[in-house]
Amino acid sequence: MEKYITLPLTDEICRDLQAGDFVYLTGTIYTARDAAHQRMQETLDRGEKLPVDIDGTVIYYLGPSPARPGNITGSAGPTTSSRMDKYTPQLLDMGMKGMIGKGKRAKEVQDAVVRNNAVYFAAIGGAGALLSKCIKASEVVAYEDLGTEAIRKLYVENLPVIVILDGKNQNLYEKVYA
Repeated sequence: MEKYITLPLTDEICRDLQAGDFVYLTGTIYTARDAAHQRMQETLDRGEKLPVDIDGTVIYYLGPSPARPGNITGSAGPTTSSRMDKYTPQLLDMGMKGMIGKGKRAKEVQDAVVRNNAVYFAAIGGAGALLSKCIKASEVVAYEDLGTEAIRKLYVENLPVIVILDGKNQNLYEKVYA
């Protein structure tokens, strides 16, 4: 089913999503990859507050390439999600509602998605140039020293994604490849 969603994600929106849905996201999302996730974990381990409020947010596993003159961002394709698996359950338990990446997730992530009525979306790998056209605004909001892996706040319009894991414990990869 095709759905258009205005962010942030809510429990009601997440309950309505199911594995296999084609979704177009509009609103604010954040980017974070390996280095940013590690830094966020170190921040939490010190008992400090994260640099962004993740309640209800979607994190896109993305390190965009530098923007050419006149463009908001460079290529914006997803990175492999499993590299963030060790950090994800805690972030979901803290209120994060969605992630965008590519590839399978660990059982612990699947369990946390269900426990928190969250969702894991996949973006099409290799389509970064096309996906970047959906990004209408971008600003670094934390960890600027990490360069492309800094946390960015993006405003996206109709970013196309597919629901892979939903809060009802449905997994599109298991449905398709079972």
